[in-house]
Amino acid sequence: MKLFFYRIYQLLIMMPLMLVITAVASVITSFGCLLFGGRWWGYYPPMIWARIMCWLTLVRVEIHGREHISKGTSYVFVANHQGAYDIFSIYGYLGHNFRWMMKKSLEKIPMVGWACKRAGQIFVDNHSPQAIRRTMQAAEGQLATGMSLVVFPEGARTFTGEVGRFKRGAYTLAQEFNLPVVPLTIDGAFDILPRTRKIPRYGRIRLTIHPAIPASDPDLIEHSRQAILSVL
Repeated sequence: MKLFFYRIYQLLIMMPLMLVITAVASVITSFGCLLFGGRWWGYYPPMIWARIMCWLTLVRVEIHGREHISKGTSYVFVANHQGAYDIFSIYGYLGHNFRWMMKKSLEKIPMVGWACKRAGQIFVDNHSPQAIRRTMQAAEGQLATGMSLVVFPEGARTFTGEVGRFKRGAYTLAQEFNLPVVPLTIDGAFDILPRTRKIPRYGRIRLTIHPAIPASDPDLIEHSRQAILSVL
């Protein structure tokens, strides 16, 4: 019976509100960035949007380890990718201004893609060496201004809930700019909305911020991966 009423709530209240609020947040972000610059407007309206998305879905996000990061420091954050709610969890609750490295296909989402572009998000294009070079240049441009980046080094959401192989791109950027790498563990998002399902369910997500790893670490990729796995 509880599940039945939750489904009714999803169809009649939650999903329509999510669509409206996403459209409003996209417009606010786009025009805020256009008129006043993207550093503030590219982060805080989306942060509020992400929290509202969690509240509407009855998803609670627990944060652990925020003492490991400082607001005045630039980082390359690397996180496992369990599902769509990874975005809401990190955007809404990390508490640190950043830009995403995201799939190029997301640029085509109506309104959202334009807002992401205006905010300075980095669309990853792997179709050619020239496209990869442009992606890296865009990321370098953000890091050069003191911005932090969030990357899913697996490259895509998991199908099974298991953590996949990590790609080198984010770590190359961290080493180039000598920025600390901060592993983020997302636990619970796979149960709420995995890649194989279209409708979310209520639940709890645990976001753990691990201590930073220096870019000079010779086993940077493996150490960050082990940190992420340690609390799953």
